Amino acid sequence: MRPLVRRYSQLHPPNKTTYTYNTMMKAQLQNPTPDPQKALEFFNKMKRNGISCDNYTYPIVLKACRMTRGLWEGRQVHGEIVKVGFFNSDVYVRNGLIGMYCKSGQMSCSRALFEGFYEKDLVSWNLLVSGYVECGDMVEAQKVFDEMPERDVVSWSIMIDGYGKKTGDIVRARLLFDKMDERDVVSWNTMIDLYAKVDDMVAARELFDMMDRKSLVSWSIIINGYLQHQDPMEALYVFNLMLSQDIKPDKFCVVGAISACAQLGALDQGRWIHMYIKKKKIVSDIVVNTALTDMYMKCGSTEEAWAVFNGMPEKNVVSWNAMISGLGANGFGDEALTYFSQMEQEQIQVDDLIYVSVLSACSHGGFVAKGLEIFNRIKDPKVEHYGCLIDLLVRAGKLEQAISFIASMPMEPNKDLWGSVLLGCRVQKNVALGEFVLNKLKEVGGDDCGVYVLMSNIYGDNGMWEEGMKMRKILLEKGMVKEGGKSVIEAVDGGLVEFVCGKNNKLCRNDDIEHVLWSLSKMVDLE
Repeated sequence: MRPLVRRYSQLHPPNKTTYTYNTMMKAQLQNPTPDPQKALEFFNKMKRNGISCDNYTYPIVLKACRMTRGLWEGRQVHGEIVKVGFFNSDVYVRNGLIGMYCKSGQMSCSRALFEGFYEKDLVSWNLLVSGYVECGDMVEAQKVFDEMPERDVVSWSIMIDGYGKKTGDIVRARLLFDKMDERDVVSWNTMIDLYAKVDDMVAARELFDMMDRKSLVSWSIIINGYLQHQDPMEALYVFNLMLSQDIKPDKFCVVGAISACAQLGALDQGRWIHMYIKKKKIVSDIVVNTALTDMYMKCGSTEEAWAVFNGMPEKNVVSWNAMISGLGANGFGDEALTYFSQMEQEQIQVDDLIYVSVLSACSHGGFVAKGLEIFNRIKDPKVEHYGCLIDLLVRAGKLEQAISFIASMPMEPNKDLWGSVLLGCRVQKNVALGEFVLNKLKEVGGDDCGVYVLMSNIYGDNGMWEEGMKMRKILLEKGMVKEGGKSVIEAVDGGLVEFVCGKNNKLCRNDDIEHVLWSLSKMVDLE
């Protein structure tokens, strides 16, 4: 029991005033983990004890109803408000009612209340606009917005957010943003976040750079936007830019930076961020520690991942998944299964992602029997689970069994499943099965550049050069070009360098690289 609640419970009935109850209810809503249901319990206890409510009580109670979407309770409170006479005398109470009905999706009730008010303030208008936006009715929201006698930054931000998230009309959202006379950091963040959500990081970065004053939320949005855009190098660059301006990041920013290191395999930078978190005493909760575990695993440092994971005071299913998937990917299949068993013993709810990670660990470890056993435990296997099982069978050389499983799937197989089997055909040099799988890939629209190259290689491995050339000819006829690979390494100065395959690469220094390799080979010969 929290100290404030404990002190309250020790009060004698005569000391339990309206103010005391209001304070307790408000405290329940303002906690880091709000408990609106508890606030409603206090309200019911208040009435049972015969304590009268005032004009501060009802807005608090209506907010609790709004948070729980308790329409029935809200209507009961509405009736009581009318009965005691606060409905016409207090704008805060009236706005509380509008907000409650809006949150419950009862826009006809909200509108009727709104129209019945003789005196409407800016909050009343904003609540109604927000209600229509939340219900996805942007036409009605725009009508109310246009009728507003005055607007503030909140009014504009509600509409911008609505057009961006409810209708996906980023152009309309930007037009409203550009019309704003003044913008606060929230309106800037809203627009940047909308661009990031649709992967337009050029526009998002342009607005971000235009901001005079950036909040931690601004930095977090842009960092995580680059991560979603599959550009971890730029995410890490922005994080370092933030540090260079002596801005202390919060946990959301550091989690983004840690995730960038994980994607890049940048172990040294990941370690530095880990030390920075400790040095600056940034909140190191379950989210941060899970990100660190995942980063160390993806960078191949299993011992450091173990240290972080085992030192966590509490773990959730995401933490366990990071550990199990990481162990499997790093070749520790037995250990991954051990952690899975431990998770089950601790009665932690196993979700679909955990099963994917465990099946993947079985695949990497070659545990066919165990993989089949675990797969059969899944009540409603998804296509991802079938994908892991097919990969397991293919790696074990059981191509016919893999195809049988694909045929028995309750859903349509995708190109990834057939592509996995085609890879197995390459390993086993199985032309007939490869041709069968190629036709299946054509049926599901999965005959991309890589598939024809792979089939060409299968023909080549069997000395069927003419058939292999036919595959290459199809590539030319379809105008398919295989995208060059790229790698990222950590430089000696701690920075990151990206290499892109191909002669047209502007940073290509093949002659220098060959010279260094030749020198190194000579040094090895001398030893």
